Amino acid sequence: MHPYRMQALIKERGKDQIANVAQRNSVYQAIHSLRRAGLIAARETSREERFPERTVYEVTDEGRRTLRSWMAEVLSTPAREFPDFPAALSLMAGLEPGEARTLLEARVAALQARLEELERPYPRVPRLFLLESEYLAAVVRAEIKWLRAVASDLRDGRLTWSEEWIRQVAQELTGEPPTRQRSRRGAEARPARSSIDGKRAAEGRKTGRRRQRRAARSG
Repeated sequence: MHPYRMQALIKERGKDQIANVAQRNSVYQAIHSLRRAGLIAARETSREERFPERTVYEVTDEGRRTLRSWMAEVLSTPAREFPDFPAALSLMAGLEPGEARTLLEARVAALQARLEELERPYPRVPRLFLLESEYLAAVVRAEIKWLRAVASDLRDGRLTWSEEWIRQVAQELTGEPPTRQRSRRGAEARPARSSIDGKRAAEGRKTGRRRQRRAARSG
């Protein structure tokens, strides 16, 4: 089929949950990359009334082999990914507990709306072709449940923190006060004076020996 029809079907069947086709140009860019890699090829051109001529594409044998190889790897092996949300959670101590709870509750509301979209029925489309929506919905439901539990702990004070508490934890983890820690870093960054003097003396002795060897050869 031609790219415009691909984009229409992706949206019609809910595949835009996993493929970003909001801009038609992104579909054409993907088609161009696939064709350049030899994974698809132009099959024919078609023309409908009141529409310009369009190129129809089909998958190549190399495209089928590449797809199967990619699926075998992705379906069997969890990828090591680095999404933003866990990174933000790791830094949440930089916020006030109340602010953190408000933000997490806002995320719950946004995820609820997404869950409704993921659970939207697609008549005539068998379950086999909707497994990705089923999976994404299960993940979203689990995240909503976890977020509500964390927000509840923040609301009731079971999970809380303060700047003083964070400083205390930092001291316990490092085993020394922050001021001493900074002093050590400064000492490590600056070599001792005796060490510098020793290096200079060694370099001077090497230079003297080289001069003696040159004088002996010239004599």
